[in-house]
Amino acid sequence: MAGERYNEEFKIAAVKQVTEGGYSIADVAKRLGITTKSLYNWRDRYGENAQVYQEKQSSSDELRKLKAELKRVTEERDILKEAAVFFAVESKKNTRS
Repeated sequence: MAGERYNEEFKIAAVKQVTEGGYSIADVAKRLGITTKSLYNWRDRYGENAQVYQEKQSSSDELRKLKAELKRVTEERDILKEAAVFFAVESKKNTRS
């Protein structure tokens, strides 16, 4: 079962067994043949606190995108600085001759 992917309907149904059915996470996980860790993660994602989880994911996704953009812009800035120095030196060489 390692690495097996489950669709969202399966995950939501498993979480409902815990949140609405009153079963323990260990019982549901054993019955479905999944790990308790997976079921805890699914409960966070699809359960009663799903809104908090989604907001946290959204914030971390936005932070990751902003960090990537900052890295790209910083690299572009550094390239432009080097180009400015290069052209300044070339300009001085051409004015002297």
